[in-house]
Parts: sequence; C-alpha cells; structure tokens
Amino acid sequence: MPRNSDLIRQWFEEVWNQGREATIDDLCSPEAVGHGQTPDGSDILGPEHFREFWKAFRAAFTSIHVEIHQTIEEGEMVIARWTIEMQHTGPFLGIAPTAKPITATGMTMMRFVDGKIAEAWDNYDQLAMMTQLGAFSLDHLSPAAKPEARVA
Repeated sequence: MPRNSDLIRQWFEEVWNQGREATIDDLCSPEAVGHGQTPDGSDILGPEHFREFWKAFRAAFTSIHVEIHQTIEEGEMVIARWTIEMQHTGPFLGIAPTAKPITATGMTMMRFVDGKIAEAWDNYDQLAMMTQLGAFSLDHLSPAAKPEARVA
C-alpha cells in the first residue's frame, strides 16, 4: 500500500492539477469529512459533497496548479505545505471573473484509513487570495503594516 504522503501528492496532482474527478471516489472514503474548505466554514461530508465544492471552485478558477513543497507524515496523518496558482475566470463568492492570476499558500492535513481520506483540514491564505481578486485593498494600511513590507 502506498505511503500516506504519496496519497496526498496523488490527490493534489490528479484532483486539482489534472482535474481528474474519478480520483475523488478512488481516494475519498464515503464517510470522509473536510474542514476549512467552504466559505461559510461548514464541513464537507463525503465525496459527493466534496465534488460539488470542487466543481464550483474549478468553474471559478482555471489553469489550477498546486505545488507541494513539503510533506510530513506520522501514522494515519500527513501534512502538505503547498502553493496554488490559478486564473480567476468565473464568478467566485459574488466576484465577477477578473482574469487575474492568483497565487496563495496553504497547508492541508489529511487522515487516511485503509488508503482513503477519512478526514481533512485545509488552511490557506484567504487574505492574499481575496486581495488579488480585488475584493478589498490594503492601501489604507501604513507601509510597515502591509504583509509585503514584513521581513521573514
């Protein structure tokens, strides 16, 4: 059986980069629960519900590419640190298509049972994404308060 870190890489490569819908059923347990993916904070329950979210997201963004920078695996759990790049070509959260390229960073933690996703948590830079979409501006902040002015 593949390692969980291989399975999370397969998930992002096939579901997100290739748009392969069949992988949702291949890797997602019928009882899977997803946390942190919906705009209203509600959980995604099972592959059918995830598929609805996935289709809506892919309708809003094209040229999706997720690059996984690192994975950490411990038992059933695996964490992936990633960057997503995409183009905003459809309506998203009431924002008309802008054709803008969008880049955001994030992390996903998944719990696998018998080679299938049982539970997943997503956390990504929604502020960066919404700012790039033009949903709001950081222009009113002082230069020192702007994220790009900070030194890591």
